[in-house]
Amino acid sequence: MKIEDIINFLKPIGLKFLTAILVLIVGLFIIKLIKRIIENKLTKQKTDNTLKPFLLSTIVFMLKLILAIIIVGILGIDTSSLVAVVASLGFAIGLAFQGSLSNFAGGILLIIFKPFKLGDYIEANGIEGTVSSLKILYTELITVDNKVIFIPNGNLSNSNIVNYTAKKTRMLDLSFSADYDEEPEKVKKVLLKVVNKHKSILKEKEPLVRMLSHDASAIVYRVRVWVKTEEYWNVYYDLMENVKTEFTKENISIPYNQLDVKIKK
Repeated sequence: MKIEDIINFLKPIGLKFLTAILVLIVGLFIIKLIKRIIENKLTKQKTDNTLKPFLLSTIVFMLKLILAIIIVGILGIDTSSLVAVVASLGFAIGLAFQGSLSNFAGGILLIIFKPFKLGDYIEANGIEGTVSSLKILYTELITVDNKVIFIPNGNLSNSNIVNYTAKKTRMLDLSFSADYDEEPEKVKKVLLKVVNKHKSILKEKEPLVRMLSHDASAIVYRVRVWVKTEEYWNVYYDLMENVKTEFTKENISIPYNQLDVKIKK
């Protein structure tokens, strides 16, 4: 084989190779530029910091995959078979990681719609705790006794979520029992006195003190007050203690379940 034949043979290959390198350099530059534009747009729209890196990495991966297929086509390799292989591989990965993909999608939904944020106290699937971390696959809760619970985002996004700290104020709903012999107006007056004395109860919303029900051994009174969310449990325990103290001072009897047994001779 002559040198000229070798040169003529290598010429188109070298041209394709140089073209592929040029397309690779320009393509990577364009991908970098697109990434910067999208990143700036996401920053201006105040996209969640957890979601932003995943969106960017996914977009960049897809663009690089397209660039790789274009380069393979320039080199003269049949891209149809390559696309089929990539599609089959994607399908197999999807089946293998079906649960993880569900959690990934759930994580995206939680980040976009934001039913809670870090530091919120929530309840879902019978589990409650403070949100300490929101990952793309799972959410981390810390319980009141300092246990760490990891909830898959797929389950969390499909369940009913109760956010106890989403609002600045909460209504505290309590029930207190008094003997049937006690004058209802007196009981309500004492309960209202306890409520009005507490500094953490919001004064702009009028408290509710009413008779709730006639139980087997007592009359039950309902007390509803509004408090700041962070003061909820402090007020709860204070009212339980203060009502008992005030009932004792005012000689208001708190009944307990009794069973009368009659013996026939």
